[in-house]
Amino acid sequence: MGRLLSALTLICSFLLPPVASATAAEVLVAYFSRTGENYAVGVIDKGNTEIAAEMIAAQTGGTLFKIDPVKPYPEAYAACTEVAREELDAGARPEIKGDVQDFERYQVIFVGYPIWWGDMPMPVYTFLERHDFNGKTVIPFATHGGSKMGVTQAAVQNACKGAKVLEGLAITGKTLQQDPATAGQEIVKWLRQLGLSRGL
Repeated sequence: MGRLLSALTLICSFLLPPVASATAAEVLVAYFSRTGENYAVGVIDKGNTEIAAEMIAAQTGGTLFKIDPVKPYPEAYAACTEVAREELDAGARPEIKGDVQDFERYQVIFVGYPIWWGDMPMPVYTFLERHDFNGKTVIPFATHGGSKMGVTQAAVQNACKGAKVLEGLAITGKTLQQDPATAGQEIVKWLRQLGLSRGL
């Protein structure tokens, strides 16, 4: 049994991505999140993805950056989904407020978003396409109501040319809003698998 555990440990050391050496100063947690009426959780004051992003930043010591569109989305859920569908169909790239200072210094970049129509909200593409990810490690995380990562694992890979894109985490908005302790455990487990939790 001891030999088997040693072998598994050795195998895992090769499978895990070499990102554990990143310092907190080199970690960025960029996210898009929306308040107002949301699927399965009603009207919320803090977005599902923002809650997840804050948990990730707390565990990694990373810097938070909110991807904030210049034109806000409707508060009502149905109206927001209509706008999101129109933007997706048009391949829109909505203007966003501000940008990350000294982006080049970040080596590990988490990118978070809700799943809209199986994809990322279009402002996330605006953010990704304005930066050079060559040589960086990118880690997506998504909040959802049942669609998990949708098509976004591949979409992030396509948008972040030259980056090493690791397997993302999908977590339901309902869990984040109504059972944050469980959500936090899922996030910590995932980060430990990546070797990126400061608790290790």
